[in-house]
Amino acid sequence: MNTEKIISLIKREVVPAVGCTEPAAVALCVAKAVELLEAEPDSISVRLSANILKNAMGVGIPGTGMIGLPIAIALGATIGKSEYGLEVLQDVTPEAVEAAKRFIDEKEISIKLFEDAPNVLHIDVEVSHDTDRVRATISRTHTNFVYLERNRNIIFNENPGSEPAADAEAAGRPAGDAPAPAAAEENDDERLDLLTVWNFATQTPLEDIKFILQARDLNLEAARIGLAEEWGHSLGSTMAGRGKIFFGDTPAAKIISWTSAACDARMGGAPIPVMSNSGSGNQGICATMPVVAYADSISATEEQLIRALTLSHLTSIYIKQSLGRLSALCGCVVASTGAAAGLVYLMDGEYDEVANAVKNMVANLTGMLCDGAKPSCAMKISSGVSTALMSAMLATEGHAATSAEGIIDEDVDRTIRNLTSIGREAMRATDLYVLDIMTCK
Repeated sequence: MNTEKIISLIKREVVPAVGCTEPAAVALCVAKAVELLEAEPDSISVRLSANILKNAMGVGIPGTGMIGLPIAIALGATIGKSEYGLEVLQDVTPEAVEAAKRFIDEKEISIKLFEDAPNVLHIDVEVSHDTDRVRATISRTHTNFVYLERNRNIIFNENPGSEPAADAEAAGRPAGDAPAPAAAEENDDERLDLLTVWNFATQTPLEDIKFILQARDLNLEAARIGLAEEWGHSLGSTMAGRGKIFFGDTPAAKIISWTSAACDARMGGAPIPVMSNSGSGNQGICATMPVVAYADSISATEEQLIRALTLSHLTSIYIKQSLGRLSALCGCVVASTGAAAGLVYLMDGEYDEVANAVKNMVANLTGMLCDGAKPSCAMKISSGVSTALMSAMLATEGHAATSAEGIIDEDVDRTIRNLTSIGREAMRATDLYVLDIMTCK
């Protein structure tokens, strides 16, 4: 394995984000376009791939008390800074929110579905002031700008000789070659398998992976806020309070309450950063908090926590390599599978037990659909992480779903590809149907 490339991969995929990453990515694209416009825009036109639109419609925007895209777009235009990346809205203040509300009332904001987007993660933004016009395009990953243009002068084009399809259509010109599909996002990445993930997490010098503790620090703080205040549906604080009647004061209860509390805060719009995984804050929470909570329950050493977190996050990254950045499959399926691997490590399991825990997860959670980012995501995450604990427990007791059962293969990597092919290909029609229901309510 190429240790340096894997470390680089983790550092790129496990990064802080303020608020849900889909509206944050839209705000980022708007902010970049406005910076190039060098003026407050009179109008903003946004065209989004279905998965971006689905995930940005119903989620709280940090520091605003509001949900959805209009406020995210307005804040991106008025106070957003592209240099912040997915923390583009970190400078939100009450005064900024009031200014953004006025922007919504006074300016023209258009939000449309880009039905033939070249990638499942695709954002096209056009901003205008008087006769000046700027286009900015993000595609494939949440911060990956592929096209920038001001007054028909191309500033940057990732694919020289062509332009993004939405740009060409808007200009009345034939579109050039579309960017690569989502399943081939980072071709230069180290291509992983589960054994490589295990070897990296358990053998890499501790100092080289100690940075993963930043995920614990950020997401634990989000959990503390979710437990102390009313955010979203308050599943975390309910579990920590009334839930003790039913679940007691157990490691399982702590795993569910801490993880769902962090999600409550994030989906409810708490103005705090969380550590994301593969472009999703909820996936970052889900890959982090079960491991942190269980490690706390058993008084694990710092080394055990570091290696378990690394195993959890890198397993999630590995699964996303073949699933793609966004899909019809709920991200908690991926991140909870990573968490199951981390829990096995904390239970003194070895590679074979990790592989069996992954099989148990696939046997259980395959098919959980994503119907957008929203406060009730905390409920899905609680299902995922409780399943992770059960899967890890069964695996360390020598029990695993076998190749005679459903989509499970004897080979764990083939089992993972069976899962991701269902989420990436077989559930496409489901994804469109879900979006149709969401937009027609």
